Amino acid sequence: MRRSGLKSNGKQLIRKASRQIQGIVTFAVITLNTVFWFIPLIIFAILKLLLPVPRFRRLMTRWIMAMGENWVTLNAAILSLGNTTQWDVRGIENLCRDGWYLVVVNHQTWTDIVALQTVFNRRIPFLKFFIKKQLFWFPVLGVAWWAMDMPFMKRHSKSYLARHPEKKGEDLEATRTACEKFRDTPTSVINFIEGTRATVEKRAKRNSPFNHLLPPRAGGIALALSCMGSMFDAILDVTIVYPTSPTRFWDMMCGDFDRVIIEIIRRPVEEWMISGDYSGDRDYRTRFHRWLAGLWNEKDARISEIQAESAA
Repeated sequence: MRRSGLKSNGKQLIRKASRQIQGIVTFAVITLNTVFWFIPLIIFAILKLLLPVPRFRRLMTRWIMAMGENWVTLNAAILSLGNTTQWDVRGIENLCRDGWYLVVVNHQTWTDIVALQTVFNRRIPFLKFFIKKQLFWFPVLGVAWWAMDMPFMKRHSKSYLARHPEKKGEDLEATRTACEKFRDTPTSVINFIEGTRATVEKRAKRNSPFNHLLPPRAGGIALALSCMGSMFDAILDVTIVYPTSPTRFWDMMCGDFDRVIIEIIRRPVEEWMISGDYSGDRDYRTRFHRWLAGLWNEKDARISEIQAESAA
């Protein structure tokens, strides 16, 4: 019995070690792939900065976006070698690489970003995030984000505006100006409305009324709609469900990314969403919160339905 137990423990240790080695190798290869594309991206970013000719900059932008798509494609291929993931993607039809989209999604794990990049790659424009303007000066990456046309936003704190009321609206106008370049460049902006990854502990801490989600934060999506609303062709309401449990990033590196369900609902950008003043109009803000709460209630119920279907 003792010898059998030792043998079983030995096999478990070997499996655990093999899993960690796989994770290290996978992460190393993805890092090399990132460096491989990052170097020419920086070169084109510098050229784009030094030669601000509109036609040339648009050409550089297309090449840089192509590099980003190639990076995602190779990352997906690398991960597929170590994972036997079942992809259940619903509603991906009729999307366009030349469209403008606001992508709204629930957030549970860093794996969400990899899953979304994989699913949407070359189906819609490369996913972009709103980034604080101060991060432009972040070493190396700031230039890369600029090169990828990530929209940099300038935000004043409430305390700053209290001291300088004349600055009210300046941050919104600066962000809107930064987004003007997207009128000529198809764009997908992604917004994790919960503001952070949803966990059982965080739901309890925030007294969340939802079974699977954190309360939505309206500021980010209101900013996106205010700055770019007239450009967007649609809002892509995305729901991510991991039937067993959310897959952590390292688990994915180690080959434990077994199944993911991604449901996409295309919603219209209504006129009232882009014509109001979220910060200055209380009635508009109330209507916006009501709409967002309805969207989140529907998403929470849908997650329960998908989980029940998967368990049946």
